[in-house]
Amino acid sequence: MAADTTDIDDIREQARRWLADDPDPASRDELTAVLDALPASAPDLADRFAGPLTFGTAGLRGPLRAGPNGMNLAVVTQAAAGLVTWLAAQGGSGPLVIGYDARHGSRQFAERTAQVATGAGRPAVLLPRPLPTPVLAYAVRHLGGVAGVMVTASHNPPQDNGYKVYLGAELGGELGVGAQIVPPADAGIEAAIRSVGPLTQVPLGEPGQVVGDDLVASYVERATAVIDPDGPRDLTVAYTPLHGVGAAVLTAAFARAGFPTPGVVPDQAEPDPAFPTVSFPNPEEPGAVDRLIALADSTGADLAIANDPDADRCAVVVRDDRDGWRMLRGDEVGVLLADHLMRRGVTGLYATTIVSSSLLRAMCAARGLPYDETLTGFKWIVRAGGGSAPLVFGYEEALGYCVAPEQVRDKDGITAALTVAELAAGLKAQGRTLTDRLDELAAEFGVHHTDQLSVRVDDLRIIADAMARIRADTPATLLGHPVDSVRDLLPESDVVILRTGVARVVIRPSGTEPKLKAYLEVVEPVTDGDVGAARSRAAQAVAGLRAEVGAALGI
Repeated sequence: MAADTTDIDDIREQARRWLADDPDPASRDELTAVLDALPASAPDLADRFAGPLTFGTAGLRGPLRAGPNGMNLAVVTQAAAGLVTWLAAQGGSGPLVIGYDARHGSRQFAERTAQVATGAGRPAVLLPRPLPTPVLAYAVRHLGGVAGVMVTASHNPPQDNGYKVYLGAELGGELGVGAQIVPPADAGIEAAIRSVGPLTQVPLGEPGQVVGDDLVASYVERATAVIDPDGPRDLTVAYTPLHGVGAAVLTAAFARAGFPTPGVVPDQAEPDPAFPTVSFPNPEEPGAVDRLIALADSTGADLAIANDPDADRCAVVVRDDRDGWRMLRGDEVGVLLADHLMRRGVTGLYATTIVSSSLLRAMCAARGLPYDETLTGFKWIVRAGGGSAPLVFGYEEALGYCVAPEQVRDKDGITAALTVAELAAGLKAQGRTLTDRLDELAAEFGVHHTDQLSVRVDDLRIIADAMARIRADTPATLLGHPVDSVRDLLPESDVVILRTGVARVVIRPSGTEPKLKAYLEVVEPVTDGDVGAARSRAAQAVAGLRAEVGAALGI
């Protein structure tokens, strides 16, 4: 009991020091209320001071709350001060370009970042309103920024926010211009953040320059250039931005490209940081696109499209004769887009990640196109191949697609949606559908059935224990076939890859959420042209694989 009291006293003292330096009256009031509620609030207080949010390759992401282990004005001020110090130490010139979404605190965090930049003598450019992440990635390149900051928590829960950093040409290099940071930049920025002194001594300057809507118009113009201006445009689309910031930009892009304006789910059309109609603002989550499907049904839509809240991801929902409407897996959309670009004659490097389907590899091998496979994350995909060939397309199975890397060197849910619409309209003109094209690819390359075993946890030790278990007691067989390849990517990445002659399993902790993920794939050949039978066999095999992997992980 005495030790517990000592711990509480120590944390109380940390909190008092934090209060003395916190620039936000609302956060100070919040933390004061937690202190006043001691000892009942001790677990909450301890969690807030369990350690600072770490600035990694995804930047910062965490719950909106007072204290170092949360997203708040103090943490953002410190992060911005560390970032501009690091940029100066690297000799980087040019403005810091700043974008933000519509989450709680996003605009305040963006404006504070601009003030910290100008206070340090660096020009700051703010986007004109809450906008999609790909617009910020585009703006870094278009405006010649030394770096970019996007304040967003993407598809995290409503109580979260985050802070992503992009580099311009001078510090990012040819492959990383307008792309998210990779090591060692993340460690350098983190060290600079930890070296920031009292926040009361961080100079704050002018609010920065707010660019006009011509920047957004420029993005839209470039986005529509990714598709054939003379292709079919007869397509009815239902759309939802899931209470995020994608609707205005996506509908403008569709209109400029000559498509009918998509119908938008009315009660999800406007940005709302509470995300009131979904339990989790991620189109992959159960129930997230129920309203979208209802709209698609009522309007007779040919297909339905959803962006996540910051519109860097794109989900595609199609009519299926067997099951009604179904969401295509990220791997299915990825290979459809790749195949479409290949058929259009787009040559260059095609890339995906180690957790995505192996079908893209097979397609590139058969068609004589360069291919590369990277660790998860678009920061790696856009650097695929190390410059051996120009990247022309990259995707990850988590609904992220880059169809125009010369414009946005990151995932972009707007240009992906346009390209899907182009493909769907072209197929519709032939009396065919996206699922017909998937069947053609399966007939040619075999059914590549992918799925996930994903477990969300409250205690991160469960994930660590599961990873230790699979390393210590690796299965000798899966689905009755010997495991003939085991790759452990430590220390570079906490990933284990198992392969048999017909299956592959990739196991890793999520980089952005408290989840353990196992990515499953079974390849089933098509015999006698019966794609349906091959799909049925593959689905049954993946179900068995899921059970075996879950048992091996102890979850």
